[in-house]
Amino acid sequence: MTEHIPREPFLDVEKVLPILDKIIIFGGLSEAQLYQIFKRLKLVHYQAGETIFSVGDSASYIYIVETGRVDLFYEVAGKPVLKAELLPGTCFGDISVIGIQPHTASTVAVEKTDLLVLSGEALDDIFRTDLALFSMLVLNIAREACRRLHKTNRQLVNCLAQYPEAIIEDIESY
Repeated sequence: MTEHIPREPFLDVEKVLPILDKIIIFGGLSEAQLYQIFKRLKLVHYQAGETIFSVGDSASYIYIVETGRVDLFYEVAGKPVLKAELLPGTCFGDISVIGIQPHTASTVAVEKTDLLVLSGEALDDIFRTDLALFSMLVLNIAREACRRLHKTNRQLVNCLAQYPEAIIEDIESY
């Protein structure tokens, strides 16, 4: 497998700003703030079947699907279980980057896919140069994390209602 290091700056502002404007974690940002994000984006290409990241990998980037499709899945009993199909305009990896946690799922390009990536270093740069933008971005990511956690909690409750024996010590001690 080829190592994918985002090196290419993304130059087509007219193509990317409308994509950024629709992404939840960039909600409420001004055009000038979106441009600050745009300036820090890099482009990386994946072929069909290539792994973007795996469970346990360190989180280095926030990913945005520009073209193509990505499958996000968990491994359950050694078998992949699809969690989501990520289409153009979808953002992923954000919670792991902000939480400084390894990835809890794996992602694979379903077809030829171009991803825009914002590195952890770029986020640090935003923190140093534009605290208002950084604060809004982190708040948006926190809100999205809370929405995902809320949905996961509902799914867990439904699962436990069907399979009460599935309650394990880690859940009880949470």
